[in-house]
Parts: sequence; structure tokens; C-alpha cells
Amino acid sequence: MMERLTRLIRQLPIKWKLMLGATTLMFLLFATYNFSQYLVLKQWMMNQEKDKIQVSMAQLQDFLNEKSNTMDTLLITEARPYIEKMIGKNQLVRIIGKNGEPLLTVSNHFDENWVTPRTVEAPELFDTTHQEDHILIYRSPFITTKYVGTLEFASNLETFDHFSHTLFWVMLIGGVLAVFISAISGLAIARQLMRPIRALAATIRSVKEKGLTERVSNIENGDEISSLAQLFNELMNQLEVSFRQQKQFVEDASHELRTPITILEGHLSLLNRWGKSDPEVLDESLQASLQETRRLKGIVEELLTLTRVETHLDSEINEPIQIEPVIQETLKRFEVLNPEFLFQVNTEKMRDALVSISPLHLEQILLIILDNAVKYTMQDRRIVIVGQRLINEVQITIEDHGIGIPQDELPYVFDRFYRVDKARNREIAGSGLGLSIAKQFVYKYQGEINIRSKENEGTTVIIKLPINQIMK
Repeated sequence: MMERLTRLIRQLPIKWKLMLGATTLMFLLFATYNFSQYLVLKQWMMNQEKDKIQVSMAQLQDFLNEKSNTMDTLLITEARPYIEKMIGKNQLVRIIGKNGEPLLTVSNHFDENWVTPRTVEAPELFDTTHQEDHILIYRSPFITTKYVGTLEFASNLETFDHFSHTLFWVMLIGGVLAVFISAISGLAIARQLMRPIRALAATIRSVKEKGLTERVSNIENGDEISSLAQLFNELMNQLEVSFRQQKQFVEDASHELRTPITILEGHLSLLNRWGKSDPEVLDESLQASLQETRRLKGIVEELLTLTRVETHLDSEINEPIQIEPVIQETLKRFEVLNPEFLFQVNTEKMRDALVSISPLHLEQILLIILDNAVKYTMQDRRIVIVGQRLINEVQITIEDHGIGIPQDELPYVFDRFYRVDKARNREIAGSGLGLSIAKQFVYKYQGEINIRSKENEGTTVIIKLPINQIMK
């Protein structure tokens, strides 16, 4: 039975679980508080009744002690008016002789047969029941030189019981009302709390049906659940960007790879049809095929490099190096390959700077940027390289005077396979992956890379890398 009930509760919606939890907690708290309060009040009222009957007994004893020098039948008879005056409603006063016979009985709406007369040697105070009546009895011995007996006081606790029952029902009804109100309030609060979660669930279903453009709306409450919805929206924004980039990457990669494959297929088909016996066609087709094969190989190698950089951003720890000699050595080798360009180099201000970076990665970053500067410079063939040390970082600036980049295309130059004005630049070799690789390398070492450019004036690439320490 308990397992079935537990399984049933687990299957309930969260709002009903919250309501049941709040109701159960309120019931336990209210029941414990009311029951404790009821017991305390009942005990306090019983103590009050006992105190009253003890005070009345003491008054009667004082009266009888004053008359003790003439204690006889006449005195007991004379005590009746005093007892009738002091006795309350639903009470009984009895003077009992030493043999247990009642000498005087005074009652007020109290049946003397409810209490059996009895002598005692020590005071006793207790409560008992007679049929449906609740009675408080107090007996005390009374001894003088002329009289030995027992004084007996009895009080019907009808008023006490009535008040106790009334108090019990008031607390019970109040508890039921409080539990009912707490259940309604708990349900309302649960619905309010579940509103962002329902919106989140509805948005997830919409995402499943309509795509990544759906978002959770009305999340301005500022609570934790709203923060969860906001986090979901941010996650969906990132996923949307990631999927869009992935889609663009697949499209661009397919486009870039399709061209050399198509060229290879065309030349191989040409050779297969009639180029085998024509040395001129054979030589042309072989040269073109080799060129496209090298191009394919370059694209694949750059993709592999980009993938390695993206998946191992923090896997290596590099010792600090002086980057100024690495820059100088890289420029010397690049200058030999491009003798028609003038390289103006100034790296004196960063000579003592140490940076935690792989020399091979730094060289690859520089070669990518220098290669772009050379490829897109047609007339003013000056390349300016400036290195300087800032407060906590070094800055490498590479400036060319080439064709530049339009302002509306600057935000996309680091995207994979993106090439400025692709139709015009198809004759210029390149896959559009170089700057993406350079950016990932720079970010790997917690650096920053930015590009400033003006069309037909030139492009400036600024690389910043954090300094590890300064040589002394």
C-alpha cells in the first residue's frame, strides 16, 4: 500500500507535489502547535481550579480553627451559613467525623451521592469521573482538642470541560481552515513558480518542432527559475550561432573542395578520352591535376590544423621565450621568399619581453598574416612590422598598403573559408582558413587579434599577447 502511494505521489505533476508538500508541512506545524497549546492551556486551567479549591479549603479551616474552643454539634450547625456563603456553583462541602459519618453537608447544584465520604490522614487532591461528570475532590484532615475529622471539598468541572471542548474544536476548525488556505495558497504559488518552467518546456517543444530560433519569453521576474530560462536563451543563442557556423562551414568547405575535385575530374576525363596519345594535353592535364591536388592537400592540412587548435586550447604548457628573435628570424626567411617587397621592422621596444608561447605557433601566426599582406598588395609593396611592450602585454602590428577590406566585411574575415570578394579573388591562391587558424592560435595563449582596414589604402593587423615576465 505504501509503495503504491509513494509511486502515485512520484507520478504527480510538480505543482501538485509542491501543494501537497506545503499542505503537509503546514498541517504538521499547526497540529503540533495547536496540540501543545491545547495541553498547556488545559493544564493551566486545571491548576487554576485546584488553586481555587485549595484556597476555599484554607478559608474553611481558618474559620473552624477560630471556633475550635467550642467545637460541638452546635458549632457545626452554625458553620452552615458561612459555608453556604463561600461555596460556588457545582460544588460540595462536607464535614466528616472520625468514624466516616457526614456531620455536615452543603451543596450547590451538586449531587452528594456522586462522592462517597471518606476520612484521610493526609491531604489528597485528585480528579475523577462519575458517569459523564468530571469531579475535582480535595480532602484534608482537621484535628483540634475537641474534634477529629475530615474536611471534604468537591467541584464539578462541567464549566472547565465545556471550555476545554470549545477550545479543542476552535483549534481543530482553525487548523483545518489553515491547512485548506495553505493548500490553496500552495497551489497558487506552485502555479506561479511553474509558469517559467512551463514556458521553458513549451519553448523546448517549439525548438524541437520549429528549430533553434525559438526563445523563452516573459522572464523578467529576476528569480532563480527566470535565471534558468535566461540561461537557456543564452545557450540557444550560442547553439544557433554554432549551428549556423557549422552549416556555413559545410557549405564553404563543400564549395572549396568541389572546385579542385571538379577540375581533377575534368582533366582525368580528358586524359581518359584522348589525352593519352597527345603529349601536350597530357602534360597540361598532369600539371593542372598536380596543382589542384596540392591545393586539396593544403585545404585538408589547414582544416586539420584548425581542428587541433580548437580541441587542444589548454592542453599544453609552454616555457616563456623571447619573442623578438623569433619575429626577426621569421621575417628574414619570409623576406628571402618575397624579395620584391620592402619590410620595415622595428621591434626594439619588445626585446626584453618574455611570453609563454610555442615558437612554431608564433611563427605560423606571423606567416599567415604576412602571406595575406603580400597576396593582397599590388602596388605599394611596403610591409611595416612594429613590436612594442605595453603594461602587461606585447603588441605586434603588421601593416600593409594593399587593396584593403570593405568595412561591412571586416566582422567576417575570421570566419572559416571567408574570402573578401570571392569572385574577384579566385585567382589568388588561398582557402580562407588562414585567419581562422591565426585567431585560434592567438586565443590559445589568452591573446587578442584585431584588424583595421580601409579599402584601397591598406590593412593593419594588431596582435596582443600577455607578458609572462620581463628579463632583468
